[in-house]
Amino acid sequence: MPSARPRTSWGRRPFPHNVAMSPQLIAPTVAVHASFLAAMDEFRADGAETVAHSNMAQELRSWATRWPTAEGFAEYVGQTGGVVSEERVDGVVPKTTRWWVDGDTYLGRVTFRHRLTPSLLTWGGHIGYGVRPGARRCGHATAMLRAALPVAHHELGIDPVLVTCDDTNTGSRKVIEACGGIFEDRRDDKLRYWFHPAAATAGPQPSRRI
Repeated sequence: MPSARPRTSWGRRPFPHNVAMSPQLIAPTVAVHASFLAAMDEFRADGAETVAHSNMAQELRSWATRWPTAEGFAEYVGQTGGVVSEERVDGVVPKTTRWWVDGDTYLGRVTFRHRLTPSLLTWGGHIGYGVRPGARRCGHATAMLRAALPVAHHELGIDPVLVTCDDTNTGSRKVIEACGGIFEDRRDDKLRYWFHPAAATAGPQPSRRI
């Protein structure tokens, strides 16, 4: 007899894992509502809600009851799609969010932080990105970061661009290096890589290995 799921599912909608690499970075949109709910269900099943100091965990706790409704999701899209224009007392800097979408399928997101605080200079960087669990290991992270770099430079004026990852996250490290990240150093448990404007269009550049 199948065991009951510990949490209520929003329902999964299958999508092809061998996705043709035609996704795009776009502003958050209500057009991917059903797929977004399925993606959040995947994140919850993957334990994202329990990760300390995680934006995803905060959103899962804050929006879980509102996402399923058209009105609630539209409100979320409106807030997520807007630029945080002023640095807040809690240290949140101006940021822009883009979603990685293929048709009506939500695959992941990129967050662009317009400037760095001392803490972001060590661990957060300018760009944070995440792929839904069901679409991982399909090349989306690399494609998404490559698509994000021109946006950071040409649309947001970020130059150079800092991207970081945990020193134990081999997958993220390989993604950053494949996109041309130049390794600077390790601070605490973070590896720090820099991209320069030419890297967004010139293809992979040599990286210092550690």
